[in-house]
Amino acid sequence: MILLHGYGSFEGDLIGLADHLPKQFVLASLRAPLIAPPPVVDGYSWFPIDPAGPDPKRGAEAAAALIDWIDRLEASVPTGLPRIALMGFSQGGAMVTQAFRAQPERFVAGVNCSGFVFRGEQQGDAVLAQRKPPIFWGRDEGDPVITQDKIELTNAWLPSHSTLTAKLYPGIQHSISAEELNDISAFLNVNLPA
Repeated sequence: MILLHGYGSFEGDLIGLADHLPKQFVLASLRAPLIAPPPVVDGYSWFPIDPAGPDPKRGAEAAAALIDWIDRLEASVPTGLPRIALMGFSQGGAMVTQAFRAQPERFVAGVNCSGFVFRGEQQGDAVLAQRKPPIFWGRDEGDPVITQDKIELTNAWLPSHSTLTAKLYPGIQHSISAEELNDISAFLNVNLPA
């Protein structure tokens, strides 16, 4: 399972959750390719923050770079990679859905924690609407970071493009709780049995 951190964070963040995830998974935690601008210090981003809202073109470029990394990894493993799941937080959660939209048949499951989807129709959307891969979306209705328009778009898009497990965690704001980690583990065990 590939872990994708949030804006301003780094690859050492989500890997700290490894003890709370099913033990049968091999985890790879990636660092986003862009240096997040000040006031962020020592943090990275998958795509630039745009005051007008997330730019679908930038999201597609970021997903293409992620998929290129996966392609190179897969080419280096003699037996290939058996099944690939994605888990992301916030901007990393948006990357999960972007990767599915770019290559809708490649990934077996996705976990989107406090994330969103990009606006607009994208190349893999029609295939996703037919395939409906399992995706977990956990969040707090009171999330102070992800704006209401992004929540509404995600809430409309995910049910028609995935087999959605959606959970609300009141009071976590923009974070991941122990309860959410338990639910994520259960979701992964059901959708990716050993």
